[in-house]
Amino acid sequence: MNNFQLVALKSFLFLLTIFWCHSAFSLGDLKAPGDPEFPKHKIGYSLSINKITDETLSYAKSVGVDYIEVSGMTSFFNSEGKLKKTEDELEELFTKAKEKLDRSGIKVWSIHMAFGKEVDISLYDDKKINDIIERHLTVLNYVKLLNPRYILFHPSYYIEKGKREAHKEQLQNSVELLNQEVNDIGSTLVIENMLGPELMKGEVERPLMRTIEETQELFEGFPENVGLAIDVNHIKNPENLIRAMGHRLKTVHVADGSGEAENHYMPCSGLGKNNWNEVFKALYEVEYKGVFLYESPKYDDEKEFKECYDTLYQNFRDSLK
Repeated sequence: MNNFQLVALKSFLFLLTIFWCHSAFSLGDLKAPGDPEFPKHKIGYSLSINKITDETLSYAKSVGVDYIEVSGMTSFFNSEGKLKKTEDELEELFTKAKEKLDRSGIKVWSIHMAFGKEVDISLYDDKKINDIIERHLTVLNYVKLLNPRYILFHPSYYIEKGKREAHKEQLQNSVELLNQEVNDIGSTLVIENMLGPELMKGEVERPLMRTIEETQELFEGFPENVGLAIDVNHIKNPENLIRAMGHRLKTVHVADGSGEAENHYMPCSGLGKNNWNEVFKALYEVEYKGVFLYESPKYDDEKEFKECYDTLYQNFRDSLK
């Protein structure tokens, strides 16, 4: 074998090795021998801006929490959708929260923006939607003090029967506008899938993005850098939505449930119906490297978050044997 042939053979073997490693990591066959170690996710949970204290953050950090999603923005608005807090009050609130976060070492993964009928970004009333967007932008101006990775919005509130297409069109317009503002503060806009076992709830239609098909339809019209926040409590077999959306998945809300109600059970409670081995499998298939972020108020102690994750992770690994 001459030198040229030897070099060619070595190059072929090198490329073959790279291909094999990539195939293993892409989880084409999860049970194939030699699978690489699946990297664990960082742990986070939803915490209201009104409950951020030095004590809470310090303890959460000590038991394995590295990130939070800051919620509670809805409390800033009254029943008419108008801001109850002055801009000075908002600045003070977020400035103090940032100081506490810096002392604890916990980072802000995401911000859950206000939601509800009077702050619905899909509302197609021209006068009202302009006011709604302006109020969200006012809050966003102070949210940016926390340096969040993601800014999360609900796609809509409940919808008057027969008005779904109008809400879809307005959502596209609102997302286009909000995306520019969110990008300007150095964050990424994400939209959350909503609960929707059936279209109707009483006399009204359920919110947008209630199915895989509707989520895909809407995302085709969103800017490419807008991501999806998947709430695995909002849909039966959430692993199917994870796989369907692939790289558009940017963050998750972790809780267990039936897919038919806002249960928000802790995954290790045994009360929900999610197949967590399948959820983990899907997350690794789409190479989700973000935070495993709990949105479940039904816990007694923050130490449960990491303990539960470790249990779910080990169960998943054992299922591959």
